[in-house]
Amino acid sequence: MNRQRIVFAGTPEFAAVALRALLQAGHQVVAVYCQPDRPAGRGRHLQPGPVKQLALHYDLPVCQPVSLRTPEALAELAAWKPDLMIVAAYGLLLPPTVLDVPVHGCLNIHASLLPRWRGAAPIQRALLAGDQTTGICIMQMDAGLDTGHVIHTLSCPIHNDDTSAVLHDRLAQLGAEALLQVLDAATMWTSQPQSGEGITYAHKLTKEEALIDWSESAQQIDRRLRAYQPWPVAQTLLGHEVLRLHAGSWRMEATQAVPGTLLKLSRDGWHVATGEGIMIISRVQRPGGKVMDSSELARARPDIQPGLRLGALV
Repeated sequence: MNRQRIVFAGTPEFAAVALRALLQAGHQVVAVYCQPDRPAGRGRHLQPGPVKQLALHYDLPVCQPVSLRTPEALAELAAWKPDLMIVAAYGLLLPPTVLDVPVHGCLNIHASLLPRWRGAAPIQRALLAGDQTTGICIMQMDAGLDTGHVIHTLSCPIHNDDTSAVLHDRLAQLGAEALLQVLDAATMWTSQPQSGEGITYAHKLTKEEALIDWSESAQQIDRRLRAYQPWPVAQTLLGHEVLRLHAGSWRMEATQAVPGTLLKLSRDGWHVATGEGIMIISRVQRPGGKVMDSSELARARPDIQPGLRLGALV
C-alpha cells in the first residue's frame, strides 16, 4: 500500500510529526496542503507553519488555498489524482465534494478517543475535565464534525503533571504511529461507527477563559494552568497588572481566607487560597517580562506580602 498517491493536509507541528513519519516510511506524498502563512514574531512577518517548512525541505508541492469550497480548489485537488487524503490539524473544513475526490476517501488523525472530545481543542479539554486517559483515533472522514467511522485507536495515560504542550507531543508521536499501522496493514482497513453515547465537544480555546477564578477548587485551577500551556496561559490580576501563571501545584488544605488571598510566601511559591484547597504558584510572568520563579518576583516587589488579593484591583 506504500505506493498510494497521498495528499497530506495539515498545518502545525502535530501534523508535521505525522508527515515526517509518512515520508521516512517511504509513502508517496504527491502534494501537501496547509493554511496560508500567518504573521508571527515582533515584526509580524509572514511565517510558514511547521508542515510547510517540512514539505519545502522535502521538495514537495505545497498548496495553501484560503478555502476548499471553490471550483478552482476542487480542480487543483483532483489534478493530483489522490488515492488517499490524510488530514491532521489542517484548520479548514473539508466539504463533501473534497471528501469524494480521493479514491479511498480522507483519513483524519484526531487527538482523542472518539466520540469524546470532538472538535478543535481535544487535548486541552481533556486536561480541563480531569480525564485520566486519552489517545488517538484514525477516522474515516465524513461531512460531520469528527463524526466519521473509526478505523484504529491507540490509548495513552494522562499524567497528573501533564501540560497541553507535553501531552500534545506525546499524542503527535502516537498519531504518527497509529497512522503508519493503518497504512501498513496487509489488507484494506475496516471501520466501526462511533458510539452514540459519551459524546462531548472540545470547543476552541479563548483568551477570555484564561483569567483564573480563585473561587474554583485548587485542583481545577491546577488543571487550568496545565491546560493553558503554551496558550493562552492562565492569568490573574496583581494589583492593576495582569500576571501570567505558568506553573504551580495544589494541595487539599483547608483555609477560611477569601479565595485569591496570598497566604504565605515560600521557596515553593506563593500559597494562594481558593474555593477549596491551596494553590501554590511557582512560575509567573509580568507583562513584557520573562518567565521567572514567583519567589524571585516577590523579592523584587516589596508589596507582594501575605494578605494581598490576587484577581482583585487594589
